[in-house]
Amino acid sequence: MQTIETTDAFKALIEDIKTTTQNYKDPLAFGIARVDLGQLNVDKSLQATYPVINWDENFGSAAIFIRALAEQGIAVDFTQDEVVCNINLQFLKDCLNAFTPYSDEAHGDAHKNIQVISALYSQIINNGSLEGEFKVCFIFEDAACQSVEATYLKLYAISLAKVGLREINLNGAFGALPNVAWSNGQPIELDYLREFEIELKLANEYPHIDFIDKFPRFLQHIIPADNTRILDTSKVRFGAQLAAGTTVMPGASYINFNAGTTGSVMVEGRISSSAIVGDGSDVGGGASILGVLSGTDGNPISVGKNCLLGANSVCGIPLGDGCIIDAGIAILEGTKIAIQPEQLKKIMDVNTNMKMEGEIFKAKQLAGLYGIHYRQNSLTGEITASRSTREIKLNADLH
Repeated sequence: MQTIETTDAFKALIEDIKTTTQNYKDPLAFGIARVDLGQLNVDKSLQATYPVINWDENFGSAAIFIRALAEQGIAVDFTQDEVVCNINLQFLKDCLNAFTPYSDEAHGDAHKNIQVISALYSQIINNGSLEGEFKVCFIFEDAACQSVEATYLKLYAISLAKVGLREINLNGAFGALPNVAWSNGQPIELDYLREFEIELKLANEYPHIDFIDKFPRFLQHIIPADNTRILDTSKVRFGAQLAAGTTVMPGASYINFNAGTTGSVMVEGRISSSAIVGDGSDVGGGASILGVLSGTDGNPISVGKNCLLGANSVCGIPLGDGCIIDAGIAILEGTKIAIQPEQLKKIMDVNTNMKMEGEIFKAKQLAGLYGIHYRQNSLTGEITASRSTREIKLNADLH
């Protein structure tokens, strides 16, 4: 690709690429990744690390990447949901030639894709690379995950809050990602460990295995906001989304992928897959928010703002703002809830669309309502609901 000298020439090049490339369309997402390859199967991708991802943005950079691939004889198939291609030094040279008008501005938060190309060019010049170690991935349709590279690109998009929780298609992720042993952030094929177990152990080279899973840990890939604290790396899975100000304590806490927080939240319990917790809420020690596969009939749970889930409680329905579930009780969709008439009126006063009669309800009927305090009568064991009179506030110094 010839060197582009001016911004006008760059814009003309982008237009030429889009009009002359057959079936061209802008990708939904794209990025360049370093890929960890299998120790036995060197064609097998185990993990993809993206320094920068693009989600519904920077289409000019995508066009340059597509043209640079074409220069190498690699035609991107725009009819595919996702496309993954190896890149080499010539690809990087062609991209740098096209990005010349902006190269002096590529630092800090400006032109991150150019920074990736430049840094990778220098690295390969100095250290070389393995075949297939660096790849560019494009996602053209938000369909089920097929490759490791595209799956990681989607998980990055969630963890970096480029997309909202529960907003993109993660079907197929478990099939796309291999189950591997993780050692100091690096994936190792289990078949490799089995085949060379004798040699590795006798040579005292058998690796320390931190865990075995398809997903890495959040902190292996994501730098959180300055006021976000994660006190144990094992407590947050990659693909979770943590808003600034979230604190994840050790012990019984856990946040699964495609789950997380939308503001400052204290997490001392479990936020299962697809569960979302609102700003100012407190998930008490050992409390559990059920996921879509653990008792909610596939209905994802959102916990509103300024809610409190008491220690060892179970939340199996969505909660509106300002709700409390007392310690040690389970509020599931089928749980029978008693509400006295005067309390029902107070609850309806803050939930103007609520039209209910009676004194016994299933918890599912109360899903998403505001300002409810769920208790258990210590004499009868009856689960009750009343209008909450407490305002939950987190310690500002901690968040």
